[in-house]
Amino acid sequence: MQALWPVSEADWSTIYQKVTQAGLLPGRSVRERLLELPDIDRLVDAAKAIGKKGILDESALDALLIEMEPKPAKNTDKVVARTIAPVSTPEPTTAARIHDLDHYKLADFPMNAKDLDSEINVHFDITGKSVTEGKKEDINSCFSNRLKQIRKMILDGGLPNRPISANDAVRQRRRFSTSDDTCTIIGLVNGPRTTKNGHLIFSIEDNSGELTCLLSQRDEESENQEIVHAGLMPDDVIGVSGHFSQTGDLFYCENLHFPPLNQHQRRSSGEDQAVSAAFISDLHLGSKTFLESQWHKMIRWFNEDPLAQTIRYLVISGDGVDGVGIYPGQEKELNISDLFNQYSRLGEMLQELPDWVDVLLLPGNHDAVRPAEPQPALDPELQTDYNNTIFVGNPCDFSLHGVRVLSYHGVSIMDFVSSLRTVTFEKPEAAMRAMIDRRHLAPSWGGKTPLSPEPEDRLVISDIPDIFVTGHVHGHHTENYKGVNLVHSSTWQDQTSYQRMLGFQPKPCILTVVNLHTHATASIPFV
Repeated sequence: MQALWPVSEADWSTIYQKVTQAGLLPGRSVRERLLELPDIDRLVDAAKAIGKKGILDESALDALLIEMEPKPAKNTDKVVARTIAPVSTPEPTTAARIHDLDHYKLADFPMNAKDLDSEINVHFDITGKSVTEGKKEDINSCFSNRLKQIRKMILDGGLPNRPISANDAVRQRRRFSTSDDTCTIIGLVNGPRTTKNGHLIFSIEDNSGELTCLLSQRDEESENQEIVHAGLMPDDVIGVSGHFSQTGDLFYCENLHFPPLNQHQRRSSGEDQAVSAAFISDLHLGSKTFLESQWHKMIRWFNEDPLAQTIRYLVISGDGVDGVGIYPGQEKELNISDLFNQYSRLGEMLQELPDWVDVLLLPGNHDAVRPAEPQPALDPELQTDYNNTIFVGNPCDFSLHGVRVLSYHGVSIMDFVSSLRTVTFEKPEAAMRAMIDRRHLAPSWGGKTPLSPEPEDRLVISDIPDIFVTGHVHGHHTENYKGVNLVHSSTWQDQTSYQRMLGFQPKPCILTVVNLHTHATASIPFV
């Protein structure tokens, strides 16, 4: 390495003395280079700065000379940072909404509700039409009518062979004893249960008799395996195709047949009738857990928000009030203990809605009507404090500007939860899908849902709705199922002590809005 400064002679003894005093022992190989240094003191200072001691050879001298080189001055006006590879700017993302509710586009709700007159056509409401006396003959008539209605739907969907009666199948069981010779029976399901081996066993009954059926757990990819896993509802109406065992006491099901529904073609209101309907349920006014401040928040929204200006109808699917004497100890949880005062207050609150909104009010299991379904509308004596409300029964099948709506409070969801392994209170929409697939709102007699045995079973879903709405279990959900808009309406009641005991958390204060022309859906939280 060449010297950094001009060569000059120095007294070697002086250099040697200074270097050794610093703890360095210079070798012969560096003598000439040390003599060439203009200032030996800088070398000594550098050695002291880094703590260098010992033999001063060529490599050690090189290191000290590097340490002696001038350092670049610090620039206090400029921060020097590492240069890294350029990164693309991330795309902005839309913030999630409460309860993971979907975002909506106001353009999908194009029409102001003030610009359109009301158009409501009720197709079925039991009010004033109940004729049952609750006799055995009425029960038999109800089930025979259910079998007749749903049998026709199954036949319209097509079957592998012409169905025969259960009695005829039993008489000809020798003929239908192999998988090459099968028969089909349509009837009501009795006593469905799962065997230890995972098979589904049940009876199928029609007007002629009944036989015991087995649906085997075999091919996991088979459509039947979904039914084996989920189970069947007591009193379902289905078709079974298969053959008898060699002993003739068991019918092996190869296929089950429900009423067909591939993809419903939804009806829509005209472009000049593109208003919206909104859905809520289970207000439970009168209870201490009624969320009144959230209700007033919704009323303000109705009067101010652009989306609210499109809402022509508000459907309340039951339990508008908490009622009185519905369950033991209820009086301790009420802040309005008089039933008439509960309904009077509800009427006052509904009058706070904008005058362009028409309300349809159904009863539920907390309301002052008979518990047996179908339920009639509220008694006229309870309707006196309402001026913007249409009172209908539960369930109610009606049309809004040509769009078919089926509204049902939903007590039977509890029976679906107890009978089908695929249905839970946290996901009531699974029960709604099962109702659509079965074409019946409450199949099971003697379960948690009290039923009125009308001579004609009016809980059969004879016409597929465009919008199907339920409530009762205080959840919230919207989806398109086979072309049907499913809406599980939200409650306006906070978590009750009973729900807290069960560990169930409701989803309160969510208004569901559906446009009758575009069928777009919006869910608006008020929590």
